[in-house]
Amino acid sequence: MLPEAASQPDLFEVWEENWPALGLFLKLQTQWRVGMNGLIGLDYCALAWVLKLVAPEDQHLALLEDLQIMEGAVLSVIAKQER
Repeated sequence: MLPEAASQPDLFEVWEENWPALGLFLKLQTQWRVGMNGLIGLDYCALAWVLKLVAPEDQHLALLEDLQIMEGAVLSVIAKQER
């Protein structure tokens, strides 16, 4: 049986202005490029297609910038775990 803490999901607050970027990130969660050493980054061809579906064109650049911050954070966490 798992310990109590392990069975509870981590809860965190998302500021309202960050919901569009988080939603985009979650829509792309299966679109990671993988090389011989693991994750490389998100597939930006898939990103372009999803952006056209979910966001007005005038928001694309801001969402890309926000997404790149989250992408970098994921890659950083994975790199630390592999040490």
